[in-house]
Amino acid sequence: MAMLLALLILCIYLFRSTTAEQEASGVGRSVTAFVTVTSFLLGALCSGAAGYVGMWVSVRANVRVSSAARRSAREALQIAVRSGGFSAMVVVGMAVMGIAILYAIFYVWLGVDSPGSMKVTELPLLLVGYGFGASFVALFAQLGGGIYTKAADVGADLVGKVERGIPEDDPRNPAVIADLVGDNVGDCAARGADLFESIAAEIISAMILGGTMSKRCKIEDPSGFILFPLVVHSFDLVISSIGVLSIRGTRKGSVKSPMEDPMAVLQKGYSITIVLAVLTFGASTRWMLYTEQAPSAWFSFALCGLVGIITAYAFVWISKYYTDYKYEPVRSLALASSTGHGTNIIAGVSLGLESTALPVLIISVAIVSAFWLGQNSGLVDESGKPIGGLFGTAVATMGMLSTAGYVLTMDMFGPIADNAGGIVEMSQQPESVREITDVLDAVGNTTKATTKGFAIGSAALASFLLFSAYMDEVSTFAQEPLTQDCQVDIAIPEVFVGGLLGSMLIFLFSAWACSAVGKTAQEVVNEVRRQFIERPGIMEYKEKPDYGRCVAIVASASLREMIKPGALAIISPMVVGQPLLGAKVVAAMLMFATVSGILMALFLNTAGGAWDNAKKYIETGVLGGKGSDCHKAAVTGDTVGDPFKDTAGPSLHVLIKMLATITLVMAPIFL
Repeated sequence: MAMLLALLILCIYLFRSTTAEQEASGVGRSVTAFVTVTSFLLGALCSGAAGYVGMWVSVRANVRVSSAARRSAREALQIAVRSGGFSAMVVVGMAVMGIAILYAIFYVWLGVDSPGSMKVTELPLLLVGYGFGASFVALFAQLGGGIYTKAADVGADLVGKVERGIPEDDPRNPAVIADLVGDNVGDCAARGADLFESIAAEIISAMILGGTMSKRCKIEDPSGFILFPLVVHSFDLVISSIGVLSIRGTRKGSVKSPMEDPMAVLQKGYSITIVLAVLTFGASTRWMLYTEQAPSAWFSFALCGLVGIITAYAFVWISKYYTDYKYEPVRSLALASSTGHGTNIIAGVSLGLESTALPVLIISVAIVSAFWLGQNSGLVDESGKPIGGLFGTAVATMGMLSTAGYVLTMDMFGPIADNAGGIVEMSQQPESVREITDVLDAVGNTTKATTKGFAIGSAALASFLLFSAYMDEVSTFAQEPLTQDCQVDIAIPEVFVGGLLGSMLIFLFSAWACSAVGKTAQEVVNEVRRQFIERPGIMEYKEKPDYGRCVAIVASASLREMIKPGALAIISPMVVGQPLLGAKVVAAMLMFATVSGILMALFLNTAGGAWDNAKKYIETGVLGGKGSDCHKAAVTGDTVGDPFKDTAGPSLHVLIKMLATITLVMAPIFL
């Protein structure tokens, strides 16, 4: 599919309009087409590789974690965290290296800044294809992986836990292997591709805005403003590695010794990473963003970065509050399960809706604060007008993602711990070992939820930046300016309709994603029931289930079902274009889709994570424990939340960034 889209992009760019400035610099249609398609394919390849690395590490780490759990809880925690950390560093490193190598190749090949050639401030626009390729593959990885893992999970739980009353990950369940494989596909491979494209999109959008601002301010050496994002994420690799290595294991004690709270250990590592991020970010701004035209501008941008770092920490804390069973929201949800399945569903939906408020307030404050700090940095254009606001927001986004390596580590930790628990259950280890992996699994559910909240926040800021870059691109190519300051008037009927279509896109995409899980889960349920009926010896361990049949069902269904929602995301921006008005309609669609997508993703991710941990909380022995009516109601809620938190929700924040990059890549055709 990426190859087909690359051909489409090539055709569009070969017939697109070019500016007189581009023609004069020797970067015409053919060069731009070749560069964009090459960037797109490289981004797609690296995004796929990032997902593959995550899965490759996970399937080798989970058996080591399950083995370590027989000796020490802390040792199991250390192995799970460092395994996730290895994946995370490879993913972040690939994003930085891919963009840096492309930038260097294009810089030399196009003879940038030499007489009659392209200016360095325009070079970042040639990298947009890289972000689009990364987003394109990440969307399908997240969507297909989510369908795979949740269809298997729902099918296994509904028949195994609810109907047959056997434990989770019991080897008698024909869908158990598909469920365990799905954890790697949906959480490791998909999240690796997801965070890769988040970092890539943010770096490229910040480089574009840094180049644009440098050009308007006539800064003599703009390379610092353009390369600043790459420096920040290079430091991210170092400080996140230090945070991961600060979590040490111990071989003392046994599984009977008191277990230290894994979440507290992970928080200590994150706190170390945050402190180092503040120090390195401040040093980076002084090094890269100092200019004689505004000597104090670097300090304003350092404060913007601090706003982003605080925003990231706030998102992690809010997500933890709404999804960790140590806090009131999840405990209230568990209590609602004691009165039945219906009250559990009502409580979970209301919790998810409520959880959108604080993150939106945090995002709003962050954008306004960063914009204000940037505007007051002292950087002005030729007319004396302050123009640092958008770049200040870009710097805040970089601050938020300056600890992306450690956050991705916490996310990869979840599925590794989950599968370790499955291996312990299937190999019939003592209950004390399962208790350790259950605690790690519950913490993994929380860390996965916090990572999704972090990803949504970064998606909101990155989409805002990409939207601004899109408006600049359209203004450059339009025969006339859109309006003063590139404003879009939603009072125009066609523009307002474009906004409605953007909001509709979010709901329709979510519906198709959840429907795909539901239809595939029905196939799994029917297959599991069939095997239990036709092979009665399975329950007595006399017959081995046909695991491969369930794996085949979810694999083929995920590949088939992800095409329709994915095609919707790609085609939608193209169907609204007509000269100039079409560019405004697309802008409105992008704005409304971003706002709706952020709210919907927050709701879906938090509600799903809360339902999951409410079930885990009951399984600790409260409210009747495993097998009770309360537990069965909680399992129903968890089943409803599965496609929310692992299919539709994560896919949405990839979707809104892909919409932003596709509109930026294809801006000229809307004119």
